[in-house]
Amino acid sequence: MPAETVLLLPGTASDEVFVRSVFTEPLSQVGAVLNAPTVRTLGERSTALENAPAGHPIVVGGVSLGAHVAARWAARNPGRCAGLVLALPAWIGEPDGAPAAQAAKVSAEIVRNQGVATALAGTTGWLHDELSRAWHGYGDLLVPHFEEAAESLAPTLEELRSLDVPAGILGCTDDPVHPIEIARLWAEAMPRAVLLTTTLDAYPHALGRAVQAWQQAI
Repeated sequence: MPAETVLLLPGTASDEVFVRSVFTEPLSQVGAVLNAPTVRTLGERSTALENAPAGHPIVVGGVSLGAHVAARWAARNPGRCAGLVLALPAWIGEPDGAPAAQAAKVSAEIVRNQGVATALAGTTGWLHDELSRAWHGYGDLLVPHFEEAAESLAPTLEELRSLDVPAGILGCTDDPVHPIEIARLWAEAMPRAVLLTTTLDAYPHALGRAVQAWQQAI
């Protein structure tokens, strides 16, 4: 039997390198293979899902914005989704001032007016390294992407309730940008979801526990 392929999308201004670093090993441990497409815009994230093989239902998901895009696609394509691997959902429906949306707006303004280096000045360690690589990789698309992400729709509660597939959700109990309350609401709404949690101290690799949650939901 061929290995399950899981298509996962990056968060706002993140990239496929980060997705691979977090999810390749957890997926291999359960006999699955990661498909982490190179995407830079909201449209490219949606297109990657639309272009996925249609011969059988697939497992999809992502981190933050990537989780939003994947869950909305699954709700619109119920016959094509076999499961969901979702890390750090940031809001439900309209952004309505959600912390992650506000952070994207602020980042867009700083990058536009003062440059990437200034926007990254407050970051350190692995986060600085990841954002520096990913943000420079976006080039001229970085500011427009921040802006589109800040205005983008996450799945509504109604859409989440329609997702009757095994779903693993990873939330963080002390991440103010991705409130744990949102992860809990997603998990409560979805009929077959399992929620696992982590803390900021365990980032970034603990995000791969979304794979464990998905397996528990099967």
